[in-house]
Amino acid sequence: MAFYSIKDLEKISGIKAHTIRIWERRYNLIEPQRTTTNIRYYDDEDLKRILNVSILNQNGYKISKIAQMDAGQLRERVIDLCLDTKNTDVQVESLLVAMLEMDEAKFTNVLTNSIIKQGFEATVESILFPFLDRIGILWQAGTINPAQEHFISNLIRQKLIVAIDNEMQNFIPKSDKKVVFFLPENELHEIGLLFYSLLARKEGFNVIYLGASVPVRDLKVVFDVRKADAMFTAFVSARKKEEIEEVLKEIEANVPAVPAFVTGLQIRELKPVLPKQFQVISDSQDFKSRLAGV
Repeated sequence: MAFYSIKDLEKISGIKAHTIRIWERRYNLIEPQRTTTNIRYYDDEDLKRILNVSILNQNGYKISKIAQMDAGQLRERVIDLCLDTKNTDVQVESLLVAMLEMDEAKFTNVLTNSIIKQGFEATVESILFPFLDRIGILWQAGTINPAQEHFISNLIRQKLIVAIDNEMQNFIPKSDKKVVFFLPENELHEIGLLFYSLLARKEGFNVIYLGASVPVRDLKVVFDVRKADAMFTAFVSARKKEEIEEVLKEIEANVPAVPAFVTGLQIRELKPVLPKQFQVISDSQDFKSRLAGV
């Protein structure tokens, strides 16, 4: 069982610590425990309750009514809200709860419902990517358990691999053009890379998928063996802006003049200076349009 400070609850749920304290006093919504040195802390059950409360409160439920609900009633109301695929905030919050509970069935229900109603690609971009960005921020803040993050990331990874496998069953390349997909050294989060490699396959490109943490010297060998027409990479893990710029320069020096696409949380947040061959990818439609020019 994990232990959280009130600041941790604020970071994860988005509810201000001041508001949580008011809800504690006025509605007895959650009850903190205390260490032997009298420091307040919260457990997983408190965090899950606060997340569910946040979902309902953001969707018009008065806190006085929410406080009267038991855990089962809270869960039922949240599930009802999750059926509305237009409400992506609720779905992201629900995936957070699924992660904390390590509840594969809840995760699958939220995801499957969205895929049925808006398609696989739209679900990845509107729900999974914002969810993963949220996890990344919480990970950097040290407010989630590594086991929980690995649990949910591997579930998402499995879904993407199945989608890629299904795509390859009937894959017919539209040309002989090839795109290399890789993550730089110390980058381990493959989900975005897998998704964009799936899009490239759907567009009829041959994919050379290298995966995570690829040394630049190895990347050069790949291009020496297979004359690929473009490459794709991403930066998700916390780094300094200068470090990202150095990695990009190293890639440029070893694989010059090859069109390169880059995306990821750190690219969006830090906005590093890019070598001329690199283009930032904002979403799937942007990627598809840029692929057309390869």
